Amino acid sequence: MTPDSPIKLVSELLDLPLIDSEGSFCGIVDDVELSGGAGKALQLKALLVGPGGYRGRLPAWAFWLVGKLAGDRLTQVPTEKVRTIHSAVHLECPGRDLGLHQSEAAAGRWIPRRGAM
Repeated sequence: MTPDSPIKLVSELLDLPLIDSEGSFCGIVDDVELSGGAGKALQLKALLVGPGGYRGRLPAWAFWLVGKLAGDRLTQVPTEKVRTIHSAVHLECPGRDLGLHQSEAAAGRWIPRRGAM
């Protein structure tokens, strides 16, 4: 599947892991940005990655807590940078070129890495 293939956003895209061109985990798809207008086809414009992507998915009190713990950083990944979408979203470039590793590195300082993590 490619970014311009038909997609069911909720079941096939949200919460998928992002893997960069070097094989590194760079986060998950937290939300999407669409383009189009009235009477026009909707197109996937960008993937939104980072704790700021939860703003529209959580109650205000819960997002406030997320913001205090993880910040509200949000990175837009343009669809031109997406190679394929399967069980993970594979990018055509290193995640650091898009600023993706910053949020994961910050979260990694607080989350213990044990077992399967």
